[in-house]
Amino acid sequence: MKSLIRQMACLAFAAGLSNSAPAADYDWSAVAKALGRSGTELPGNVYRVGLGRSDLKVTLDGVQIRPPLALGSYLAFQSMGKDGMVMGDLVLTQDEVNPVMKKLVEGGIEITALHNHLLRNSPFTMYMHFEGFGDPAKLAGVLRTALEESKTPMAAPAPAASPPPIDLDTAAIEKTLGAKGANNGGVLAFNIPRADKITSGGMTIPVGMGSGIVINFQPTGDGKAAITGDFVLTASEVNPVLKALRENGIEVTALHSHMLDEQPRLFFMHYWANDDAQKLASGLKTALDKVKRQK
Repeated sequence: MKSLIRQMACLAFAAGLSNSAPAADYDWSAVAKALGRSGTELPGNVYRVGLGRSDLKVTLDGVQIRPPLALGSYLAFQSMGKDGMVMGDLVLTQDEVNPVMKKLVEGGIEITALHNHLLRNSPFTMYMHFEGFGDPAKLAGVLRTALEESKTPMAAPAPAASPPPIDLDTAAIEKTLGAKGANNGGVLAFNIPRADKITSGGMTIPVGMGSGIVINFQPTGDGKAAITGDFVLTASEVNPVLKALRENGIEVTALHSHMLDEQPRLFFMHYWANDDAQKLASGLKTALDKVKRQK
């Protein structure tokens, strides 16, 4: 029954997408007010709110992980008229998982995945993916109530004059990967779209909703960087990418789903390494060459 209700919600929202005014006209202020935190409007009619776990001091193999590297929760809203959907990923400690899950389920938001992204990190973190349909402001209110069961900082951070510099040859890394990165709080961040159209419940899932290949470089000194993120893969790509990463000294730390009924069926492969940044970029490029991605 729950699956049927979910399918009906997807179909109703998809119908709204084809019959309503452009979502670009949507006023996201009610969502920001419900969350107590503003977001960013992205291509594909997406309103994305990032919530870094700056309260956590997480280390892995002697590296203190910055929130933009691997500790960034996000909430991605898509809207058309009065209907909307939300998808995202919450970074949680083990003791926060069940209290947060309880509030999400009670508020009508479905859990689509729960898993690790990293290995050996202390404290250990879990990642909870979710999806919900309805009025975006009401969905935001449910998420706010759930997040209050965790120690996730909800107050907007003080605006920084500029992000800290990235002590890496970013131009060389970008050239190797064939993609443009961004300075996300001192981390060189890439979000690379797949070439194929990704849908869920008949709706297009743009890169801002979590369908892109994520690659993050955090400088660790002397030209080295810690890297992590996830490859978004079809079944036939999984083992070629896994082998390419391992052959280039990059550890595969997780392989799982993030969504429930996406087309094509996708698998998310997380990875970790801390080594010469250009060497790692070359290894990642070898793996990217196994993926059907936008050029």
